[in-house]
Parts: sequence; C-alpha cells; structure tokens
Amino acid sequence: MPSHTPRTATDAPADPFPVPGRPSRLDVAGQLLALLRDTTTEPRPDDQLEALTLAVAADLPVLLWGEPGIGKTAALTQLAESLDLPLTTVIASVHEPSDFSGLPIVGDDPAEQGIPMAPPDWAVRLVRAGRGLLFLDELSTAPPAVQAALLRLVLERRIGSLQLPPGVRIVAAANPRGSAADGWELSPPLANRFVHLQWTHDHDVVIRGLGGTWPRATLPGLDAGNLPAAVDHARRAVCGLLTARPALVHRLPSGETRRGGAWPSPRSWDMTIRLLAFANAAGSSREVLSMLVRGAVGDGPGLELLAALDRMDLPDPEELLADPAGADLPERGDRRQATLDGVVAAVRRRPDRSRWDAAWALLVRALETGAPDLVVVPATTLAALRQEDWDVPESIERLAGVVALSRRADLSQERAAARTGVTAGAGR
Repeated sequence: MPSHTPRTATDAPADPFPVPGRPSRLDVAGQLLALLRDTTTEPRPDDQLEALTLAVAADLPVLLWGEPGIGKTAALTQLAESLDLPLTTVIASVHEPSDFSGLPIVGDDPAEQGIPMAPPDWAVRLVRAGRGLLFLDELSTAPPAVQAALLRLVLERRIGSLQLPPGVRIVAAANPRGSAADGWELSPPLANRFVHLQWTHDHDVVIRGLGGTWPRATLPGLDAGNLPAAVDHARRAVCGLLTARPALVHRLPSGETRRGGAWPSPRSWDMTIRLLAFANAAGSSREVLSMLVRGAVGDGPGLELLAALDRMDLPDPEELLADPAGADLPERGDRRQATLDGVVAAVRRRPDRSRWDAAWALLVRALETGAPDLVVVPATTLAALRQEDWDVPESIERLAGVVALSRRADLSQERAAARTGVTAGAGR
C-alpha cells in the first residue's frame, strides 16, 4: 500500500508548461485584482472628511479615533493622493523610543564634536522631499516610552537633530483601548498636542464606496478677503469665553481615559483659535465647526464656545429696535429665540414707550416669518413691562391669539399628564 496520497488533477502545479505569449494564471489573477482596485472619487459632502482636511490645512496634528476596519487608513491614503503629498506610514507600536528621538552616532572625536542623534530613514526621505503626509498609525498601542519620544516629533517636528520641513503634515490614528491590541491610554502631554476627531462610518458612503465611488477629500477654499475678519472673530470668541470662564483656561481631567483625549489648556485654546479662523474663512457648517472645536478642547468647553459664538453672531437688539420694519431675524429657531429674548431684555433695561412699541413690531415680524411658538415667552414678558399710560398697540391683537393658544395647549398637556398619573396610581 503506498505511503503517500495519490496526486489528483487539481494538485498539478499552475502552468507547468506556460505557452509563450499566453498570460499565466497569476497574470489573470493580477488583472482581476487591478479591476477590483479600480475605484473613483466624487465630490460629496462629508463633515468628518471636511473637518480632517481643515485641520490638515491649519497645519495641526490630527488624531483619528475609531474602531478597527472602518476606513481610517484608507481615508488618509486618499487624502494624501488628493493633496498630492507623498504618504509615509509609521507604525508607532513597532518602533523603539530611539527611532523617534534619534540613534546616537559616535564621530571621530566625541569630546570635541559631541555625539549626534541620527534620524531614521523615513524622516530623511521627508526632508529630501520637502513635503509629505506623515501617518502615525496604531498610536494607542505604543507603550509609554514610545509616546514620550513622540512628544517632540508631534509638537516641534524634530527627530534627533533633524527638523521636518513646513510642508509636512502629521496625522495619527488610534483604536479605543478596548478594541486595540495591547492598547494603552494616551499620555496627557501627547493627547494635548492633537486635534481629536471621532471617525465613524456612514452607511451610504460605505455602500457607494464598495460600489466603486468614494467621496473626494479636497482642501477647503478660503475666502482671501475674509482672512483678517476670520482671525479677529476667532480671537474675540475664545478670549471672551475665557474672560467670563477663567476656570476653562486649563482643566486637566481627573480620569485616565479622558486625559487621553481632548481637554482645555493654553496650547489647545491656541489650536482652537486657528481652527476657528480656518473654519470661518472656509464658510464651514456648524457641524464641522463643532467637530473641530470639541476635538481641540473637549466636549464641555467646546459646547460653551459654540454657545458663545452664537451670542456673538446675534443681531444687536438696539439696531433691531431702531428699525423693526427692516429687521433681519435669524432663521434658526434657537438663535431667533435668543434674539427676541435679547430685544425684550433691552427694553427692560431702558423702558420707553417707543422702544416698547418697536419690540411689539419685531414680535409681529417674527410671527410672520417663523414658528409662532417662539414669540410666546417674549410676548408674555414684554406685556408685563407695560406702564399705565402706554396705550396697547394694535399689533398685540395679532399676537394675543398665539399666546392664548399656547397657554391652552400647555394646560391641556398638564391635564393629560395628571390623568395619566391618576390612571397609573389606580392601576397599582
């Protein structure tokens, strides 16, 4: 009985006798792979991609946080191609600290010349190219010693004695500790050097991308005539908030996990000013602005800054009272509500018959151009400011029905809630 398994036809080596001029089986497989890799891009609104390109344009280090397999590396590859930047990928966790701080090289006379720190080959290639996108992948798997060595690279762009050129941008990617292989929390000094962006997958983008068309990453167009105003607006917003809330200037989180993310410091507020200026000059949406601001200083301080920006962008109540017929009220509901509240507050501070009448005219204009429920509270407050010798303007008649209807709706809701509570109590 033979000691080996008989060979079948399928076990025969591929193309044992290739025919000249005929492609081999591997050649055909290569053609199929080329077709699968043949994808295209299209201009498509994508908030997180726009936030990434804005931060890159602002020359700030960016850290993409996301679960494995959702396309962080693919997005960086496509971004480098779109910006025509050579991509250099460095897996931080497989390197030693000396790979980022430089390897000591002994010269002819160390006592006279010292011992220079030689940079790695990828850094030399970046300097020779004069530009590029440095991608630090798997950052959350780098041990603390490697993270410490990365501090100078990320902030000062220095590796040993080598200075990276201004044309080099730095983007990193990391998985949350729970889904990272031997994951570590980022050290607070390293985390505070990045703009943290949460990277998630969009169902429609993924489906269309798997079909062969992905969104295109393009640098935002900046309005050259708006640059000084954008810088001034950004500085006033941040300085105004920190003047009113000095505790936000520097607030190191207490938890280890939160220290490895975005938190406020003078460094990250300086980054925020830069991001605000770029977003204003590019005319970015509020969603993109929110991603950038919260990615620099954290959710709480970031939301406070966004609220402060809304207040800055509101119309001046005194200008509205001076010309109620030509008033341009904000379209967004929350901003319109804040504007009307500001107008009523201005009348309360300096009550005057003409100002009171102008405020009613503004409420009527708001009723005609927006949601009626937004004028209920301002109208009720404004009515309480009436003095005895002030005649009731005709415009109040148009608002009286809205206020009464709103009160009846609130009363009905309270009665329904009371009935529900009684029924639930009887059921027990």
